[in-house]
Amino acid sequence: MADNMKAVVLLSGGLDSTTAAAVARKEGWELYGLTIKYGQVHDAELAAARRVAEAMGFARHIELNVDLKAFGGSSLLGTGNIPKDRTLSSEKEVATSIPSTYVPARNTVFLSLALGWAEVVGAERIVIGVNALDYSGYPDCRPDYIAAFAYLASLATRSGVEGRPLRIFAPLLPLTKAGIIRLGRELGVDYGLTHSCYDPRPDGGPCGHCDSCQLRAKGFAEAGIADPIVRQP
Repeated sequence: MADNMKAVVLLSGGLDSTTAAAVARKEGWELYGLTIKYGQVHDAELAAARRVAEAMGFARHIELNVDLKAFGGSSLLGTGNIPKDRTLSSEKEVATSIPSTYVPARNTVFLSLALGWAEVVGAERIVIGVNALDYSGYPDCRPDYIAAFAYLASLATRSGVEGRPLRIFAPLLPLTKAGIIRLGRELGVDYGLTHSCYDPRPDGGPCGHCDSCQLRAKGFAEAGIADPIVRQP
């Protein structure tokens, strides 16, 4: 690997984006973190992104304001209630049921912004922590979508036209949540820095009832690892 290989990381402060960043770092990439303040109803994940970027030695970390709350259309943006205690025992059920926490076109917006910054800093890949197995049913987390955006990037950028298309690096796509957690542990990820909850308690702790909390708990249980952000009995 040549020196100064740069990667823009879409960093939410969550478990998945942190693990994806750790994979890229292990491969020798210099990390540039992009965290989007998109009008989400809480800022706990922004604080987590800052912690992760500092702990992992990102070369630079930008927080960008893109207020999707002006559009609405998602409970993460304050439109309706965040669902709690949904039955997530069936992966098929989750994958075919798009919940109210889906933010319309969010990954397309985020990847487009990352693409612009990647061209400016000379990055050769964009890192995104989507996975297609244990996920919340979002259509923009699927392999076909990632492949389609990579094709768009090859057409719509100077680097693509010049024969140096940026790669969309989604190393977690084929993994379950448990597999992601095991991989992160092997890479030395401190999951105590991360935040996953859609609707945290007033003290900032996880609610334990939203889809994201349930998927995280399921992953740690199946991995046989204690979640460091959950109070143990």
